[in-house]
Amino acid sequence: MTGSSASPLIVWFRDDLRLSDHPALHDAAQSGAPLVCLYVLDEEGSPQHGRPIGSASRWWLAQSLRSLQGSLTARGQSLTLRRGRPARVIADLAQEIRASAVHWNESDIPGEAATEREVTTALDRIGVASRSFPSDLLVRPEKLRNKEGRGLRVFTPFWKRVLSLGDPPQPLPAPKALTAGPKIATDDLASWNLEPTRPDWASGLRETWTPGEAAAQKRLKDFLDNDIASYASLRDRPDRDATSRLSPHLRFGEISPRQVWHSASFAAAGKPAISSSVAKFLSELGWREFSRHLLFDHPQLAERNLQSSFDAFPWHSDPKALRAWQRGQTGYPIVDAGMRELWHTGIMHNRVRMVVASFLVKHLLIDWRDGEKWFWDTLVDADPGSNPASWQWVAGSGADAAPYFRVFNPILQGEKFDPDGAYVSKWVPELARLPAKLIHQPWEATPMELAAAGVTLGKTYPEPIVDHKTARARALAAYAKTRD
Repeated sequence: MTGSSASPLIVWFRDDLRLSDHPALHDAAQSGAPLVCLYVLDEEGSPQHGRPIGSASRWWLAQSLRSLQGSLTARGQSLTLRRGRPARVIADLAQEIRASAVHWNESDIPGEAATEREVTTALDRIGVASRSFPSDLLVRPEKLRNKEGRGLRVFTPFWKRVLSLGDPPQPLPAPKALTAGPKIATDDLASWNLEPTRPDWASGLRETWTPGEAAAQKRLKDFLDNDIASYASLRDRPDRDATSRLSPHLRFGEISPRQVWHSASFAAAGKPAISSSVAKFLSELGWREFSRHLLFDHPQLAERNLQSSFDAFPWHSDPKALRAWQRGQTGYPIVDAGMRELWHTGIMHNRVRMVVASFLVKHLLIDWRDGEKWFWDTLVDADPGSNPASWQWVAGSGADAAPYFRVFNPILQGEKFDPDGAYVSKWVPELARLPAKLIHQPWEATPMELAAAGVTLGKTYPEPIVDHKTARARALAAYAKTRD
């Protein structure tokens, strides 16, 4: 089977599609044993194991697996692809190659943790060792408990606790050499149909992104070299390229939170003037961490209100309005720009995410779960913790939530954070010729101004589907009913 007399080891890759700071791979490589690097596609998504990833994430996964395959090939390795329930697939492969152990990085996502337990049980039955390593978070959820033994539900004290623990462990280097294991059958990645074909709607994703570990590390370096100084002041501006755009790379583990933490901290140590921006940047990493800890304590985060008072909220079923929101046809330019950016690129600026989410939940009174599902399918960074936690935050039903009566005014949000209208002009080009003072409220333009800009409301661009003042009053009245 192999030139080495040692029994092979299996390294099971999951949402950690990288070679550096990969504790399971690092430990396996140090043994000198022949390795089989394995990725298992589990599409069943049963309730106890979480849901299948969305369409945009499937596209990203395909690119990331190709990138990982290239990195392994450069080290004389290959990536074995198998499909099915991990416990069965991994146990079968372990028997097939007479593996002595299976290494993997642990996940604190409840469904993934359940899968790990299944894998361990299946391997125990056949006498194969399991070796798992913490990797995905800065701090394990069990280490951050309150006096009652529960997780923290307010971000600021949570993040203070994380910071009080000091730096996380230093990231591990990528193995310089990997001993090839036996040649075994592997699925053809194309047969998994992760990428769209008819129709191929992924052209915007291809234009926008380069998935993979090398691209993730380059993105982090470029951000810390060029953009971090202005991050604190410009991070809310969707018209500026001022954010790191690392979220999908983190989602698929092409870069680890520890790598981001230490690189940013090193940059701040060398340039004290950027320390406040670095602190703000790391707190955004903290929100990812906070959301994952919430998910650990509340596995049904995407289905159930964290605050039970919202169980009685009078949501409206309005498929027509939901469709207008999804297509970026609400008549509110900042909302429509965000939704179109999402469809084309698989991502949306964080400030605009809050605006479009507030619009759906509060202007349209549509259940936050409908928005969460749409984001889950269309975001390349759809994270099982951050996505539902953020939707519940906006809805007012979650932990550390914005109060429900905080209703974002999409006109004022546009004027404040896209003052020149550049963001709207890019994603809603039919309004691009309107002056900046009108682009966020085209209905206030005179007939002559609309004609000069080539805009016909109701034809080239929709009238607002709701009136802001009326919708706000309706939302507050609905909220009051839940407080009675």
